[in-house]
Amino acid sequence: MVPEACATVMPAAFFHEDTGAVRFWVPTGEGTCIGASVRREVLHYRFGADLDGHDAVATYEAHRDEFAAAVLKRVTGGSREPVMLREADFGAH
Repeated sequence: MVPEACATVMPAAFFHEDTGAVRFWVPTGEGTCIGASVRREVLHYRFGADLDGHDAVATYEAHRDEFAAAVLKRVTGGSREPVMLREADFGAH
């Protein structure tokens, strides 16, 4: 579900404890946003974040452009909202 605020203000990314994932939105360039998430395990193994998730949002923020590109690539390939990113979405590091 696209937050109504996406057309004017991008919602802030946040860590969702119950799912262990950072939830965030990516603008499409058409006035809408795509909801997406990335689990703390991906943040840990691919981006070096702590596995407990305490620095998950900071890690997301440091790599925001990479996450946005991965979401848009998945949507272009046919994925539907919400997009759950996986390690494979980022290629080799």
